[in-house]
Amino acid sequence: MTKPSDLGPPIKGNPHEPSEEGDLFYKCKICGQPVDMRDLRQVMWHEKPRHERLKPEVVKGS
Repeated sequence: MTKPSDLGPPIKGNPHEPSEEGDLFYKCKICGQPVDMRDLRQVMWHEKPRHERLKPEVVKGS
């Protein structure tokens, strides 16, 4: 399984204040996994027509 860290360093977008925590995620139409829209790596991964689910990983320092 691929991990987000396997995709390279984080690519940060422009920060904004979401009205709700749910506004930060969407469900991938291909694999059904929640996608964190704050992480462009995840968004781009889930845009590929054929992809596997990303393996969750623990983020140190959080």
